[in-house]
Amino acid sequence: MFSRFPDSRSLTLVLSLALLLSAPAQAATPAKSPAKAATDARSAASVPFFTGRPGAQQYRAQASRELREAQLAIARMLAAKGTRTLANTVMVFNEAMTHGENVAYQSHLLEAVHPDSSFRYAAELVTQSANKFLDDLSLRRDVYDALSSVDVSKADAATQYFMMRTLRDFRRAGVDKDEATRKEIAGIDEELVKTSQEFDRNIRTDSRKIEVAPADLEGLPEDFVRAHAPGADGKVTLSIENPDYFPVIRYAKSGDLRKNLMHEALNRAYPPNIAVLDSLLAKRYRVARILGYPTWADYITEDKMIGTAQNAADFIKRLNETTMKRAQEEYAVYLKRKQEDDPSATQVNRWETSYYGRLIRKRDFDFDPQQVRPYFAFDNVKQGVLDVTSKMFGVTYKRLVNAPVWDRSVEAYEVYEGPKLLGRFYFDLHPRPGKYNHAAKFSIRQGAKGLQLPEHALVCNFPGGKPGDPGLMEHSDVQTFFHEFGHLLHAIFGGQGQWEPVAGTATERDFVEAPSQMLEEWVWDPKVLQTFAKHYQTGQPIPVELVQKMRRADAFGRALQTATQAFYSAVSLNIYNKPPDQVVTDAIVTDLEPRFTPVPPMPDAHMQTSFGHLDGYSAMYYTYMWSLVISKDMFSAFDKSDLLSPTVATRYRDVVLAPGGTRPAKDMVHDFLGRDYDFRQFDAWLSGQN
Repeated sequence: MFSRFPDSRSLTLVLSLALLLSAPAQAATPAKSPAKAATDARSAASVPFFTGRPGAQQYRAQASRELREAQLAIARMLAAKGTRTLANTVMVFNEAMTHGENVAYQSHLLEAVHPDSSFRYAAELVTQSANKFLDDLSLRRDVYDALSSVDVSKADAATQYFMMRTLRDFRRAGVDKDEATRKEIAGIDEELVKTSQEFDRNIRTDSRKIEVAPADLEGLPEDFVRAHAPGADGKVTLSIENPDYFPVIRYAKSGDLRKNLMHEALNRAYPPNIAVLDSLLAKRYRVARILGYPTWADYITEDKMIGTAQNAADFIKRLNETTMKRAQEEYAVYLKRKQEDDPSATQVNRWETSYYGRLIRKRDFDFDPQQVRPYFAFDNVKQGVLDVTSKMFGVTYKRLVNAPVWDRSVEAYEVYEGPKLLGRFYFDLHPRPGKYNHAAKFSIRQGAKGLQLPEHALVCNFPGGKPGDPGLMEHSDVQTFFHEFGHLLHAIFGGQGQWEPVAGTATERDFVEAPSQMLEEWVWDPKVLQTFAKHYQTGQPIPVELVQKMRRADAFGRALQTATQAFYSAVSLNIYNKPPDQVVTDAIVTDLEPRFTPVPPMPDAHMQTSFGHLDGYSAMYYTYMWSLVISKDMFSAFDKSDLLSPTVATRYRDVVLAPGGTRPAKDMVHDFLGRDYDFRQFDAWLSGQN
């Protein structure tokens, strides 16, 4: 998953200047020259962002000062005399955006990961303040007029594209509306940020648990059972967080255990998020209508690769038509296998698909995922991610000792190309109470040449991180690790340009998953895996034949999995493509699920309340499948006999990753492939041909 400050009006973050002004007052600051301001900005951004390990009050004061720098930069820009130029207008605007987005990015991360709940609350307030500044800025006609008066016709292509995007986003924000309308939009934006935060907070803090008898753990891996000793009451406690949830759903022989844990997981943040989601839908619809769009879905898809909500609907329809028949055929195999255990069975339930899928793969493909877990000890996988990408892209990673971090489990690294420092990143990879409970790349600082290095964090919830626990990972965990690291590399390599708002992963939102999905391909290659997948007891590399069995087994169930993704995409689009008074989210989920997947729904479940993408991606969950089409095609350009070769990887880095958001994604992909992308590789993958 990708998490960054949202594109214009995505409204996942944004917030109240009054809250910042409630922080300790700062002495009046005299105006700085552009050169002095730029020097100070570089100095402040040359050290890791959490330097000093500030407490909540100190952090708010620091954020207030940086936001003040953003305000002063805008004032300097507007005060410029004479002809407006790149130097006196656009570069100063870039500086202001750098400061403002820094505050928004960093507070968004800290409200999701800081171990202290009072600090998380303080970070939420800062998020509100920073995003209010940014939203208000996007509605300022004087700033828009200043920027639009700069002649960039002789500037380089990246600058021209940046200016096109910037002015377009001002207009999409509503800058050309009258003052009263702009004020109304600003008010809704401010409310939306708080509603968005409430939606995310309810998911993050609802970490449900169930208690079971030790005998109920039958079928689970031995290391899992050892790590879940009974308490004083003789009961074993299991949580809905990933390190417990996925092994239980896949391995537990007890159908009741799987059903009960899945039921709790699918009801995370229920019932409060029903009303919160309804509020999000209503507010976003109101913004879209003010801006002249029929629905939020029409608004949010307009500047993406897909172009329109109708195109998104057509794409989801194509997915459904491609997958449903195959999914039904796979489902019949699941049912036949279940009937071997229960001859009276007439359906395979949602909590049974992972379990029976494993049994089918074990019988028909001679592969059980438990066979590979001993080769995926967490520390080896982590080092493997670093070593593989280092060789591919010609970079080195240096861990920072005693780095300033928000939790002692967090690690910090710097990325070098030769002697050149390219950026920093953080690994926050294990669960803890109150922490974001999925997997995502969070921005901290977008790169801006001459202003600051790119700085980002991977936030995941993998096994391990405890003394004596090797943290044996599922192969799907390894795949997730590579996926998220793909986002991080995109952010670092794309963060070397001049313009902060289009740096790194600031491409079209429905392209941003493609580079990370493509890096997942490396975890299916025997040669790549043997460089780091070593048995945690014997040190022996994973056998080639075991990887080949895993690859063959993976093709089974692919249509069912893709059908489920199409269902999620349809839910995402269909709650946003109509007026909110026509939306009952429970009814939409209930109506769509049987249209997209043959697996019966979980009774009395409300998956939408924990579906965080309905906030961040809103109507655009189709992104994952859309990007997968592109990633499968881009992967076809690599030499499958040597995926660690830097030859194609270097060209891919230069053509697709390094430009960040300074070119249309379609053009970058065309230049890399030498043609427009198409569905052929995706269709072949879906049919099990690769």
